Order: sequence, then structure tokens, then C-alpha cells
Amino acid sequence: MFHPPRWMRSVAASKFAVPALALAASLTLPAAVDAKTIRAVMHSDLRIIDPGLTTAYITRDHGYMVYDTLLAMDSSFKVQPQMAEYKVSDDKLTYTFTLRDGLKWHDGAPVTAEDCVASLQRWGKKDGMGQKLMQFTASLEAPDAKTIVLKLKEPYALVLESIAKPSSIVPFMMPKRIAETPPDKAIPEQIGSGPFKFVASEFQPGVKAVYVKNSDYVPRKEPPSWTSGGKVVKVDRVEWITMPDAQTAVNALQSGDIDFVENPSFDILPVLQQDKELKIETLNKLGYVTIGRMNFLYPPFDNPKVRRAALLAMNQKPILDALVGNPDYYQICGAIFGCGTPLATDVDSAPVTKGDDMAEAKKALAESGYDGTPVVLMAPGDVVTLKAQPIVAAQLLREAGFKVDLQATDWQTVVSRRASQKPPAEGGWNIFFTNWVVPDVMNPVANVMLNGKGKNGGWFGWPQDDKMEELLDKFVRATSLDDQKKIATDIQKRVYEEVTYLHVGQYKTPTVWRTELTGVLDGPATPVFWNMDKKGD
Repeated sequence: MFHPPRWMRSVAASKFAVPALALAASLTLPAAVDAKTIRAVMHSDLRIIDPGLTTAYITRDHGYMVYDTLLAMDSSFKVQPQMAEYKVSDDKLTYTFTLRDGLKWHDGAPVTAEDCVASLQRWGKKDGMGQKLMQFTASLEAPDAKTIVLKLKEPYALVLESIAKPSSIVPFMMPKRIAETPPDKAIPEQIGSGPFKFVASEFQPGVKAVYVKNSDYVPRKEPPSWTSGGKVVKVDRVEWITMPDAQTAVNALQSGDIDFVENPSFDILPVLQQDKELKIETLNKLGYVTIGRMNFLYPPFDNPKVRRAALLAMNQKPILDALVGNPDYYQICGAIFGCGTPLATDVDSAPVTKGDDMAEAKKALAESGYDGTPVVLMAPGDVVTLKAQPIVAAQLLREAGFKVDLQATDWQTVVSRRASQKPPAEGGWNIFFTNWVVPDVMNPVANVMLNGKGKNGGWFGWPQDDKMEELLDKFVRATSLDDQKKIATDIQKRVYEEVTYLHVGQYKTPTVWRTELTGVLDGPATPVFWNMDKKGD
């Protein structure tokens, strides 16, 4: 008879009883008992499983389990071959990719160049960096089963970096029949060529997601480095268990029922540091930036003067104090490309870094024509790194004179709802907060929030900004780092001038796992579960 562990009994007595009981039943399955299994609590519940449909990191992490990429980035920010080798013509106009041997889809079919062309085309319609690459593309073809040829209209310096980008939206490869799904529709199957297979029959949103080792996967021979190199799977099975309550997750970790917690609550760290059975480490050494995005389509933030008042009301320190608390893990940072990166600058960032502009914010709002329209602010309560920002921001906005409708929800609801272009009164929204790993924002073209294409091709919030698009085009044509830095500074000025988004700080998050786990890798898009092993299982 199955006896639930201590953490499960405590959950069963709470509001999470139904998921816990479902999990208890699932753990009686022979596959979960007999296999070498890693059980992990990720930063969020997984609901959207099409990695081309959203920039949500839990969906990206799912993508890395199931899919692979043509190229990848190593820890030195160098592009490396992954599924394909590549060569570039002398005139920098033709890029030829040759698929390596042994590549199979999870359904047993061979990976072909046609599949990869279709995958790149779908990605190029959705991702900001992909869209920019496609603007410079003259043709993208598969002359034979193993060869992909990309020809440019003019030289474009970020071709390889685009295809190797490590984070959302990643150009994952999938079969042609799946890749031909319209980019605004969810793909019908989870068939990749990556190191794990998704077990659709065991997927229970709100409870767990399950992956098993892909025995047909042929890893590269190079050592793993970030998202590149050999993806060697050393366990039979990985289960992502949903536990919205941070204390419940910690109890399960300490009792040994859970092996890995991606984002423990910062206030629990002192307790975890005393447990010799646990290891705590920051896997993403570059860290995150946290931001607020406003909806440009509807009042009040369709008015740039109102957006400016909201910017003046923001203050990074109280937000970061509430989010992180420990200054060892955060920094006041006005650089939209991330502090410590080649393009970092503090130009025009004083409103969010100085923190003494509330009187100015009140004055700006009074002069803006704001009519008291309530601001619908979505507040997810189930993700450690997203709970504090909406609460503090709502307080700051109210202090400035805004009326705020703070709507409690969960993160996956935010992920779905932020895609709606309906008015706030009809299920839309005015503002939400999210986080980005620094590699997602350190390059102006990678930073999807800078996209100025509006309702047709822009990221959630949909600003229409032709001047920003001109600056981005100038950046990709710049031939030196000095020129890129100058343009990047102009881009940052534009962000603060138009209030493209609210840049409210930079921070790092620790990850904790039991010492039975070995081979845990760091990287810009962590965690990954290849190379991990589990002793004594």
C-alpha cells in the first residue's frame, strides 16, 4: 500500500489537496518506482507546452528537455555546432548548415533539412531576433536531406548568434508537419529530437510533467557548456512536481521526497544553509532583470505622459527589498542591457535608481490628463520571483495618484492572459511584471521588449515605435563595438523617453538540491537535466 510522505500529507490537508492526491496516485506507477528518477520543483507550473508560442521560461525549459537546436552558445558566449556544423561564405551572404549523423525524431523518423527549414521559418515569425534575421534573408532552402542554405540580402552580423540564442524564444527544431503549425496556434504534438521524451499520458497541469530518457539520442562528443556540447542523460526519468507553497517544497526537499528546487524562497535560505544534505548554488551567474510592461493599446498607458508618471513613481530599492531582501543577491541597476555587460550604461535611468521622484510623479500624473481609469495589474502569487513586484508597484502607483485594480492570479494565467489584446474590462490588462535572464536582454535585437512593431508582430504590450525600429536596424548594421555602444545608448534613452517598459532592477537566484545529485550544470537558461546523475537510486 502507498504511504504518502510527510510533505504530501501536509499538502493534502491544505488547499492543494486535489493535486497532492493525484500525485500520490501517480507515484504508485511502476515506472516511477523502478526507474532512476529526479523529482524537481521548478519555478512555475507548466501549462503551455509549445516553446514557440510564449517567452515563458518554464516553457523554454520544457523545450530544452524535448527539442534540440542547430547551434548553441557556450559559457564564453561563443557559437558552437549542435545539430549541425556550419560554414560562412567569404562575402558573408551565404550560411550553409550540415546536419550531423544519427539525428532522429522521437517517433523514429530521421531529422531532415526540410524539417529544420520549416522550424526556422516558424520561429522567425514569432521571435524578435528571428523576425529581424528574416528581414535580411533572401532565401532559406534545403537542397538535400542534410543541408540547409540561408542566403542574405546584405551582410548581417547576428546570423549565428540568432540561431544559437540560448533563451526565449529558442529556435528549437521539430518535424516539418509540426513546424508548419501557424505561429499563433499551439503545436499538436510534442515530438522533438532532444535528450528526453515528453510523456504526454502522464502530463497533469497543476500536478506534474514527466520526461523519460531518449535512448536514441546521440550526444555530441564535446563536454557540456551552457546549452552546447554533449547532452548525456544519466537518469531514466525526470518529474517536475508542482508545489505552489514554498515551505511545502522545502519540507519535501529536506525529507528526500524531492531532489531539486529551482527557486527556493529567499527567506528560507538561512535554514537550508544549515542542512548538510543540501547544496545551494547560483546556476545563472549573469542573473536576471525584472521589469514591468504596460499595455500601449488602451487607457491609461496609451498616453505617454501617463507612462512617464508611472516611471517616476517606480523605485528599484523597495521592489528589490521585497523581492529578494538580501542585497548580496541584488543590485540597483538602470542599464536595460544588464549591468556588467558590454552595452551597459546608466544614461537616463535616474527615475528608477534614485528613488526620490514621488513628488515629481504626482505632478506628472496631475498634468497628464489621467482621468482615474483603474489600472488592471496582474499579480501572480505562485512564483517566488514574481510575487513581490506587483504588490510594491501597486503601492507606489497608488501613492502617485493612480487607481489600481490589483488582480490576484497565478503565473500561467498571466502567461495566457497577457497575450490578449482585448480591453482590460473584457479580460485584458494594463500592466504585468516578469523577469528575463540577462542574455535575453543584453543585445538590443534579442530584447523582445524593444520591438516597435505594434499589434502586428510586437511583444505583449504592443508599442508602435518606428524610431525604435530604425535604431535597431542601425544597430545590426554597425560594424564595430564602439558604434554598437553608441546606438545602444540611444536605444536606452528611447526606452526611458517613451517608457517602453519599467526596468526595476537586477538580481540572482540560488538553486538548491540534495547532495545525492551530481553533475548539475550552470548556464544562462538553467536548469538543464542532462549530465545530472543521482546516487543510490
